[in-house]
Amino acid sequence: MTVTDRSLELISTAAQAAADKLAHDVIAYDVSDVLSITDAFLLASAPNDRQVKSIVDEIEERLMKELGAKPVRREGDREARWVLLDYVDIVVHVQHSEERVFYALERLWKDCPEIELPADAKATRGKAQEHAKLRAEEEAAEFGEPR
Repeated sequence: MTVTDRSLELISTAAQAAADKLAHDVIAYDVSDVLSITDAFLLASAPNDRQVKSIVDEIEERLMKELGAKPVRREGDREARWVLLDYVDIVVHVQHSEERVFYALERLWKDCPEIELPADAKATRGKAQEHAKLRAEEEAAEFGEPR
């Protein structure tokens, strides 16, 4: 089995929405050969809970407005550490950066084919590392530590 055109359309729109809200490390996998419950996963992360919520809201709004798609399930909203949007055809995971590192979903799905994403979404790769480095430098400067 392979990912459907509808799933690709959903993934592309969701990835662009995530990138527009400054998500980090947006990536998508075709999981249709290993899972019967969905075609694809989209993963994105953000450095704080507020931004996680903002990304999730933008994805949900964009998919509804542009493609008429509404999630059948939305989980993790209250804590905003890992929010899951289930559209049946695709599942979107937006995680706080710490959860992204801890759960390492990319390792679980690394054998699945990566789905081509819009240029803006691809440009988010490595942003989490950049953000963490800048934050560490800021904290070191704040506490007077040498770099």
